[in-house]
Amino acid sequence: MAQDTDIIRAADAGINAYLDDQYRSGKVDRGLFEKAKQNVIRNLTAWLQDDRIDALSPNLKRGIHEAIQAQRWAVLTEVFVDEIAFGTGGIRGKAAMTDPELKRLKDEGIDAPILKGPNTLNNVVLLLKSAGVAKYAAEHRLTSIVIGYDSRVQGQTFAHLIARLFLANGLKVFLFDEACPYPEVTFAIPYLKADLGILISASHNDRRYNGYKLSAGTGSQFEPAERKTIYNEYIRKMTTADIRLIDLADAPQDPAHQDDPFHPDNRLVFLGGEGRLSGVEYFGRPLLNIHQPHLDHVKRFIIDRPMLEAWAGKVAVGYCAFHGAGRKAVPRLLHDFGFRDVSIVTEYGLNELDGLFPAFQDDPEQQPDPGDPVAADIAVNAFKKQYGDEQFDRLDVLIGTDPDADRAGLVIKVPPEQQRAYDGKSYVLLSADDAWTLLLWYRFHREAEAHSGILPDADKRFIVLSHITTDGIVRLAQKYGVGVVKTWVGFAMIANAVQKVWAGIELSETGHHDLIYKTLDMRGRSRSVNVGGLEQSNGFSLLGGPPPSRHAMGTGGHVRDKDGTFAAILLAEVVAYARSQGKTLIDLLDEHVYLDPDIGYFLTYYEPAPKWGEYKGLEGWTAKINILKACVDLGKRVQAGERLSFGGVAVQSSEIYVAGKYADAHQWPDFPDEGIRFYFDQAGWNSMTVRPSGTSQCLRFHVQLKAEGVTRENLVEKKIETNRLARTIIADIRERVRAGD
Repeated sequence: MAQDTDIIRAADAGINAYLDDQYRSGKVDRGLFEKAKQNVIRNLTAWLQDDRIDALSPNLKRGIHEAIQAQRWAVLTEVFVDEIAFGTGGIRGKAAMTDPELKRLKDEGIDAPILKGPNTLNNVVLLLKSAGVAKYAAEHRLTSIVIGYDSRVQGQTFAHLIARLFLANGLKVFLFDEACPYPEVTFAIPYLKADLGILISASHNDRRYNGYKLSAGTGSQFEPAERKTIYNEYIRKMTTADIRLIDLADAPQDPAHQDDPFHPDNRLVFLGGEGRLSGVEYFGRPLLNIHQPHLDHVKRFIIDRPMLEAWAGKVAVGYCAFHGAGRKAVPRLLHDFGFRDVSIVTEYGLNELDGLFPAFQDDPEQQPDPGDPVAADIAVNAFKKQYGDEQFDRLDVLIGTDPDADRAGLVIKVPPEQQRAYDGKSYVLLSADDAWTLLLWYRFHREAEAHSGILPDADKRFIVLSHITTDGIVRLAQKYGVGVVKTWVGFAMIANAVQKVWAGIELSETGHHDLIYKTLDMRGRSRSVNVGGLEQSNGFSLLGGPPPSRHAMGTGGHVRDKDGTFAAILLAEVVAYARSQGKTLIDLLDEHVYLDPDIGYFLTYYEPAPKWGEYKGLEGWTAKINILKACVDLGKRVQAGERLSFGGVAVQSSEIYVAGKYADAHQWPDFPDEGIRFYFDQAGWNSMTVRPSGTSQCLRFHVQLKAEGVTRENLVEKKIETNRLARTIIADIRERVRAGD
C-alpha cells in the first residue's frame, strides 16, 4: 500500500504538471483540461487500489507502475481520462498504446504487463462491460448469447473470457470455434433465437484497437435509447465486485444429451462448420453448423441464377481478406455460386489471421479498410507481386473485406480511354456510393425487366441511407418509385429507422430529430419492405419486410447490420452480368446511372483530417474541437446572411447537425456529431459536410457535386472537372479552419 501511495503521489505531480503546461500553452481545450483534472488521478488511484484487479489480472498494475516510472504523462492521461463508452456500434478503444505493447499482448497474453486503464480495451474493461450486459440480461429475462471474434490480437482469448462471465451469470453461450465474420454473428442470433450477440472486434480500425459490437435479439444493434440505458443504468454502475467467472470446462451440461445443442441444460455450444477443427478445444460440447444455413440464406438473394450459372465461371475474381475473418467465408460463398477463377491474395500474410496486420507496417495508424484507397493499393500491389501484372490485368474485380468482414470494397479496371479521369490509373477503388448505386440499379432494373419495365410492388418498397451517402441513390429510388429514408450515420441508425417504418410510425418529410434526417415519398404510403440499407462507409444489407416474430430477421430480408460477405456476393453477380453484356462496371455506371437524365452524375468525394491516422491525446482532441468550432462559426455566419464561398463556389445555406451522441466526451453540449453542411444550391444536390468520425479521433470532409449538361461525349471531361472542383473546395475549407496534417 505504501508503494501505491508513493507511485500515486508521483503520478499526481507529473500528470498535473503536464496538464497545467498543456493548458497554459493553449494546446488543450478548457473543457478537456477540467475533465482531465477531475478524472485522471481519481481513475488511476481507483485502479491501483482495487485489490480485486490483482486476482483478475495479476500483472496489470505492474504495467501502470512502469508507465509512471517512465513518466509517460501524456499517455497516462489518455488512458485514465475517461472510460470507454458506446460509440456507433458498441465499445472500441486501443488495446495497446504502442506497437511494442501490442506485440507483448500478442506474445504474453491478455495479462501482459502493458499500460491499461478504463479508457483502453483490456481484460478488466471487457469484464466490467460484460458484467453490465449480464445484469441487464438478468433483469430483462434474456437467457442466451452468441459470442464471436475476428482476427484482432488475443480476440479468441477475450471471447473465451467473456463467455466464462456470461456462463457464470446463467446465460447459454453459443461460441464460435474460430474467427468469424460479424455478419455470421448477426445471422446466428435470430437463427438460433438467441437474445444477445457480441463480436470481439474493432472492425476496420488500425491494429492497436479492439472492442466489441453488441447486438440485440434481432441481430441489429440496440436502439439508441436502449443502448443508453444499458450503458448508464448497468455498465457504468459495475465494479470488479460484480465480476463472476467459471471455466469453460465447467459450463453446465446434461451428460445424457451432451450432443444436443438445443437442450436447455447444455449451456455451452460451439458454432462452426460441418466438423470440428484441429487444435480447437471443444470441452466435449456440441458443435452446431452455422456456415451452411448462412450460405443457404444468402442464396435467396441472387436475382438471376441462370445468368450467374452461365457466367460466374468466366469471371476472374481476386480476393483480399485484409488479415480478416472473411478469408474462409467469402471464398466459400464465391465457390458455391460458381466462381471458379478466384485468386486469393496471400502475399504479406493478407490471408492470415494476424492482428498485427503485417501488410500495414508503414505506419501503426494504417487501417485495413477495404474502402480506403491506401488499403486498396496494398491489395493491388500484393496481388501483382504474388500473381504478376498479367494476371492482374485479366481480373474483372478484386474484392476486399475488412477484419470482421462487415465492409466490402471493389477494385475494378478503368477503360484506357477513361484513365485520365482516374488519376491516370488502370484501376480504381469503386466508391461505396457508386457500388451501392450500381447494385440497386441492377436489382431494380432486372426485376423491372421481367415485369414489362415496371418494378413490382414499388409502392411497398423503401431504402434507408445515411445522410452523407450519395443522392444519386435517392434519384435512382425515385425513378423506380421506391421510398427513401435518410438517417444519421451508422448502421444502428439505419436498422432502427427500418424498425420504425415496420412499426408504422409516421415519419416527417422534413426536419430533424434523434433518428430521422429526412424522408421522400414515405407519407401516406403503405411502404414496409426494405430493399436496401446502405452507407457511404462501405456498409450494405437488405432488411426485408416486417419480421414474423421478435427473434426473426425481416420477411424476405437479410441481417439487420452491414454485411461485407453478402455485399461481395451480390456485387459479384453484377460483375457476372456486366461480363454477359460485354461491359465493365464503369460501362454500366456510365450508361445506366451517370447518363440517365433521371439520375445523373453525382460525384462524392471525401478527405479525412488528419490525412493520415487520427488526432492524438488531449492535444489532438483540442485540435479537432477547434476545427469543428471554426466550421460551426462558418455555418452560423452563413445562417446570419454572410456570403461565403469555398473553392470559388458560393454557399447558399448551411445546417448544423447535433444528435447528442458525443457531447459529454468532448465537454461540448452542442457538439456537432453529425456535422456541419454547406449547400451550394437550393435543390441540395451540391454540398460539403464536415463531420467527426464515430469510430476514431478524426474528421471527414465530404463533398457531393452533381454535374450538369453531361453527355456521352463530354462525360470524361465532366468527371475530371467535377473531381478537381471537389478537391479545390476541400482544400479551401481545410486552409480556413487549419485542418492540415
